[in-house]
Order: sequence, then structure tokens, then C-alpha cells
Amino acid sequence: MGMPNLAPIWTREQVLALPDDGNRYELVDGELLVSPSPRGLHQRGVWNLYDRIKPYVRANGLGVTGLAPADLALDGRQVLQPDLFVSSLVDGREPVDWVDFGVPRLIAEVLSPSTARYDRIVKRSKFQRVRVEEYWIVDLDARAVERWRPGDTRPELLDTAIVWQPEPARPPLVIDLVDYFREVWAELRP
Repeated sequence: MGMPNLAPIWTREQVLALPDDGNRYELVDGELLVSPSPRGLHQRGVWNLYDRIKPYVRANGLGVTGLAPADLALDGRQVLQPDLFVSSLVDGREPVDWVDFGVPRLIAEVLSPSTARYDRIVKRSKFQRVRVEEYWIVDLDARAVERWRPGDTRPELLDTAIVWQPEPARPPLVIDLVDYFREVWAELRP
């Protein structure tokens, strides 16, 4: 006889009712994920990525670029706060309520020591199952990005550039990762 599962199954409503205590609460398939506020370097990584993606998304009419905190629902039962995400327009307009954002086209998470397991295993698996077109795991220490797509069994590892082309009729976004990591780490340019 196996051990009973003593971990509670959380609901979206329960997680949204938790106090605003500085922690980041997320819900993946009934599992509550709790992480502390991110460090400054982490946020620099998120902000610098946002600065590169948002203008491209806006110029090409692809949707809305967002940052955590977000409370994305995905399938209506989750509570996810990706560091960065791009969601499509809804009836030609940017979504307003979190449940209307649907499944993002792109999600990027910047690794932190406290979130690496969640980002690489729990969240990645969920994002692949709900068919997020691209999931980027940004490793600031390794100066590399793991790119996952639905159906991938291994990530594509990128350290010089990442190309994102969500619509073949539009030009791609090319992010120079060497410059990106230099900027995040506040290194002087040669």
C-alpha cells in the first residue's frame, strides 16, 4: 500500500485569496509554488529582455508584452506569473482581464536559485502541455538561453543570438545574447 498524498490540491480561487506578503504565489496543476521576491540582477535580466521584445511585438501588431505579477490562467485553473510573456490580441484588441490573456505565444523565465526547479521542470512541462509556442529559460550565470517548444524533449541551447519569428510573414526578432548579457551584468562595452 502506497503512502497517501498529504499535499493539498490548491484552486485558483484559494491562491488569489492569499495575502500580499511579498512572496510570489503560482499554481500549476493544483501544486502551490512559492518563491521570494527576486534579486536585482534577476530583475535587470527581465527588464532588458522586455526592452528588446516589446517594441517588436508592438511594431508587428502581435499582441501585448507583459511582466509578472500577472495571475495568468492558461486553462482557467492555473495561476502563473511568468517573468515575461507575449499574449495575442483578442478580437483585435489587447486583453484586459487575466483570464482573457489565454495561452501566451512566448514565455520567458529568468532563473533564480529559488525558482530553477520550478522553471525547468514543473512550469516547462505545463507550458509544453498547453502548447506555449516558445518557452525561454534565461540562465544569467551561464549566459545562455534554453529554448523549448511543444513536443521538444531537449532544449535548444543558445548563447550568441536568439531568433523569434512567431509569424512567418513578419520579419524575425533577433536578440544578440552577448550584448544582452553584457548589459544585464552592467559590463563596459569594448
